[in-house]
Order: sequence, then structure tokens, then C-alpha cells
Amino acid sequence: MMRYFIYLSYDGSRYHGWQIQPNGISVQEVLNGALSTLLRQPIEVTGAGRTDAGVNASLMVAHFDTVHQADDELVRRLNKFLPQDIAVEKIVPVRADAHARFSATSRTYHYYIVTEKSPFEPYAYRYPLPLDFEKMNEAAQTLFDYTDFTSFSKLHTDVKTNNCHITHARWEQVAPTKWQFTITADRFLRNMVRAIVGTLLDVGRGVLSIDGFRNVIEQKNRCSAGNSVPGGALFLADVSYPDDLFLS
Repeated sequence: MMRYFIYLSYDGSRYHGWQIQPNGISVQEVLNGALSTLLRQPIEVTGAGRTDAGVNASLMVAHFDTVHQADDELVRRLNKFLPQDIAVEKIVPVRADAHARFSATSRTYHYYIVTEKSPFEPYAYRYPLPLDFEKMNEAAQTLFDYTDFTSFSKLHTDVKTNNCHITHARWEQVAPTKWQFTITADRFLRNMVRAIVGTLLDVGRGVLSIDGFRNVIEQKNRCSAGNSVPGGALFLADVSYPDDLFLS
């Protein structure tokens, strides 16, 4: 039995998130089915994270075990078999103890905002109100001073801790009317990025000060933070692992 990491991307708009759900189709379910069919054995993949309904991934990593060789030919067959909105980049062998979720050292998300209506930006949140992105970046820098992000977590989750270590958080203009928020941390809570972005938008439109943003974090109360922004503009963009997990 060999363990492999599979690297893939997906458009999450028609899925109920990554994780298998009782009430709708998920990316994990579709990938399990495709691998099980092609490898002719039951396969269950474990992802690096659990993206919410409608959230996309320009790079997701998952692991699975099989007695068969998983190589470039399997990648080709998977891409032919899978629906158009899921694409496999590569499959690589890893150590038997490698875990797509628990072995990851960091994860990076991107969130996109457009300031004007455009038919060519279906994966960005249109926000027509004026925003002070310089002030939003100033507020984003305060995230580095904290580890408990209960205020940005979905309520009643089953995690043991709400502590995360954020190492990067910044808005950048990537087109005349388009902005990208990049955030990197060792782990993320359910709904965390969308809640942070929603609260930063309150800062950007002048209804929340920098000190007020700090106060939101320190209250450790989801009700004190801003609204969650729509999931369709959010992308899991990268997952990092120690080099020694990978087999040559």
C-alpha cells in the first residue's frame, strides 16, 4: 500500500463544500468516486482543509492510499473522467505518515473584490462603496498581534482550539477595479477568512476604526465582527508541507 498526495483545483459554485455532506454533492465525494472507479478499489481522500459551500480552490491537496501505482497516466484518466469544474494537476508519492491536513505547515487564501460591475468577474465580490484599502491594510497588520480568533469563527464548531498563527495578510490592487486579499496562516477556522474580510470592509468604509478592529478580536465574540462576505470570491490558493514528506 502506497500513500499519495493529489493536487487539484475546483470551481466550488455547484458543490456543498469540500467535505462529504448528507444534503448535497461535495468535491470530496466526486473525487472519491472517480478514484474508486479508475483504481477499482474503495478510495477515500483526506483534504488539507474543508472549504465551505461555494468556495473555490486554485490549489487543494489531499492524500489517499492505494495498492496501485498512481502516476501521470492516472492524472490523465482522472481529468478525462472528472467533471469540467474539477482538475487534477499532479499525484506524488509521500511517506506513509504524511497527512494532507495535519502535516501542512501553512495555508494561503485569496479573496477578490471588484469596485465596478463587470460581466467578466464572476469570481469576485462586487463592492460599489468607496473603500480605504490603506486603512484596511493597517487593520490587517494587527492580526499578527493575536492568536485567538474566536470572533471570526463560525459558532458551534468541533475544534479544540481557536488559536491560529497568521503570517501574512494584505490587500493588493491586481487590476484597475480589482483587489486581492491574501492571507496565510498555519490553520484557519470555519468561515474565518470571510469574516475577517467582512470586518475589514467595515474598516475600509469608515464605520470601524483600527482600535475598533482590535476590540473585535479581543472580544472573542462572533457577534462583534462584521458580516461574512460571499464564498464565491474566496480561493484556497496554496498549501505548504515539509520537503521530507515527499519520496523521490
